Amino acid sequence: MLNKLRQLIQNGEGLTVEFKRCEKEISSNVYETVSAFSNRYGGYILLGVEDNGEVSGVNPEAVAKIKKDFANSLNNPQRFAPTLFLVLEEAELDGKIILWCYVPPDSQVVLFSGKIYDRAVDGDMDITRNSMMVTQIHQRKMADYSERKVFPYAKEKDFEFDRLMPKVRRLATNRLDNHPWASMTNMEIIQSAGLYQESLETGKSGYNLAAVLLFGRDEVIRSCTANYVTDAICRRENLDRYDDRLMVTSNLLDAYDQLIEFITKHTLDRFFLIESQSVSVRSKIARELVSNTLVHREYTSAYPAKIIIERDRIVTENWSLPRTPGRIDPHNFTPYPKNPLLANFFVNIGRADVLGSGVRNLYEFTKIYSGGEPELIEGDIFRTVIPLNKSNSEVIDKTSDNVSDKQPMNDKTSDNEKIINKTLNKDHCQAILAYLDKYGEINATTTASIIKRSHGTARRVLSQLVNNGCIVATGANRNRKYRTLELK
Repeated sequence: MLNKLRQLIQNGEGLTVEFKRCEKEISSNVYETVSAFSNRYGGYILLGVEDNGEVSGVNPEAVAKIKKDFANSLNNPQRFAPTLFLVLEEAELDGKIILWCYVPPDSQVVLFSGKIYDRAVDGDMDITRNSMMVTQIHQRKMADYSERKVFPYAKEKDFEFDRLMPKVRRLATNRLDNHPWASMTNMEIIQSAGLYQESLETGKSGYNLAAVLLFGRDEVIRSCTANYVTDAICRRENLDRYDDRLMVTSNLLDAYDQLIEFITKHTLDRFFLIESQSVSVRSKIARELVSNTLVHREYTSAYPAKIIIERDRIVTENWSLPRTPGRIDPHNFTPYPKNPLLANFFVNIGRADVLGSGVRNLYEFTKIYSGGEPELIEGDIFRTVIPLNKSNSEVIDKTSDNVSDKQPMNDKTSDNEKIINKTLNKDHCQAILAYLDKYGEINATTTASIIKRSHGTARRVLSQLVNNGCIVATGANRNRKYRTLELK
């Protein structure tokens, strides 16, 4: 990303690039640029860079406060409508710290302090009182983003607010302790998220498609979308048809949980020590795959979204409106939101990260999980391929708590190890890893006490975790101890 930033500075300010002096605090004109970029084509904001491209830098002692103030202001409904969830990133150039952020175009008209800003080559314009320019923005966004389609006859009874809103508040406050949604009414959350709006085409107000997809009853979703379904398939043994299948047609909040559970059911978990925390890498990958499938798809198409788990890979497909067709390069790409309202909502409840982070996460965690690299190919059909090695992809006895690799063994693998693979208990593994996360190391005696099994069983479980690459053993015989694998 450093090369990208240097290139932006070299090319200078323009329609999609803005430099701001920012030594100790963030100025309000930064937020005007956020509104303008959101209302036009998106763009990069670089703090700590002068108008002429000179890197003046940000005071290192002020970085944390500036980043916090930026996030809080964008998430404050008194300042932004709809609220946004963006994060300032740090970079060091010429020995100085700068802060930068990519602001994606939004499907809604974004107001800052009650005013509408648009982007021109020479800066940001307040167009609040220019009705023609405001109308042009609405028309452009309506044509680009189907999630904004208003359904004026959809009523509160068509939604599952009473059941789902407590969950939304809980997830939002888990993501951010003082999240403003915690104290808002249902309708205030809907309006803050941009899910209720007025159509300038018809003059009617109502819930939009994004609201229907997030909270609508199943029959309401079916009536508002062409062919809404996410088809989850496990195809390992029966290659002509499938071994297991789940057709998901519920709202996106429930669909997320169902699809995560399906991937969890048919793949093995692996825990690694990342930044001193024991992390489920499988969960990280599943989260990115599911959120991308649900959020970044074109819902006006009848093409069903798919998640397919095969012996050696996981493949996802969904209809898209491609901006830059071809394979995505994680080191040189400009993220473009397909459904900004849905994406922003998922970020607020912690089920997605800021735009662009998902691609980087998939590359990082796929290498850890299987040693391979993912493929993300943008076209009319957006396709993601996550490679799996055999030890991760083959699972048996999914109706019980026993989870097995069932993988072909190499020449050095003993028959005893094959038996261990079939008797690994998920609860035992989680208890051991939780202990390691807290205390750093464990031995067979302590393991036996934790899982309430014999000393021999404890040693077999620990050996299996070593074979699966979850932990490493140090020492020999009676002095042997086990630690979580630490990634550099």
